[in-house]
Amino acid sequence: MLKLGGYLNIGIAITHLIALFWIEKVFRVFGIDEKMAELSQIHFSIPYVATLLVTTVFFVFGLYGLSAGNTFKKLPFLKIGVFLIAGIYLLRGISELFFSMLNGFFPTMGILATLIGFLYFFGGLKKWKMKRE
Repeated sequence: MLKLGGYLNIGIAITHLIALFWIEKVFRVFGIDEKMAELSQIHFSIPYVATLLVTTVFFVFGLYGLSAGNTFKKLPFLKIGVFLIAGIYLLRGISELFFSMLNGFFPTMGILATLIGFLYFFGGLKKWKMKRE
């Protein structure tokens, strides 16, 4: 479970890097083009830097999943990191599910975030429950 969550995060990070080449179209698809246009008025690089920061977060989340899945070297604060990542994903996913239901659209990203959150949460429970026994 943790390996799958890690690989999904690495995939999301790579997708963000690829999206940099069509950043305005991607922002339009996700409905954040107006906000990013405002930010680019401050400095043209802000949308690119923000996307790179988000990419870095997904990449680090992926490394923690792979590390907990014994595919990558052991990272610091691994147990805390895995459950923190699970909590972030579950909070984001479940809140988007409710928001989508209230506004009448299909919660694709909410479902994906909730799924990844469950992968980290149940993967973490399985990993550290097994170690205790």
